[in-house]
Amino acid sequence: MQIVRTIIWVMILFGILTFSFFNWEPVEVNLWENLVLETKVPVLVIIAFLLGIIPMWLYHRSSKWSSDRRIRSLEASIKSTALGQRYSPQSSADTSTPAGNPVDKPADSLSPASSDSAA
Repeated sequence: MQIVRTIIWVMILFGILTFSFFNWEPVEVNLWENLVLETKVPVLVIIAFLLGIIPMWLYHRSSKWSSDRRIRSLEASIKSTALGQRYSPQSSADTSTPAGNPVDKPADSLSPASSDSAA
C-alpha cells in the first residue's frame, strides 16, 4: 500500500511541475478593492490544492484517531472480561452432579463391589 501512495504523490508532483513549467505567467488577484496580489499561476494552483486537501486530511486523521481509541478501549474491555472469566472461582454447584455425587471421583472407587473383589 505504501508503494501505491508513493506513486500517486509522484504523479501529482509531476503534474504540478509540468503545469508550472508551461504556465509560468504573472497574474493579478484582486483580494479587496484596493489590495491586489501579483503572483504566478502555479502558486495559485498549489495554494488551491493545499486549501482543498488540508481540511480533508485533518478530518481523516481525527476520525482515524477516534476509531483507534475506540478499538483500543473495546479490546481492553474484552481482554479484562476474558481474564476475569478465566480466573473466577467456581461455585460448589458446578462441581457436583444433581444426585450429589462429585464429578471428579471415579465411579469404581465409590462402589463397594470393587473394594470386595480387591481383598
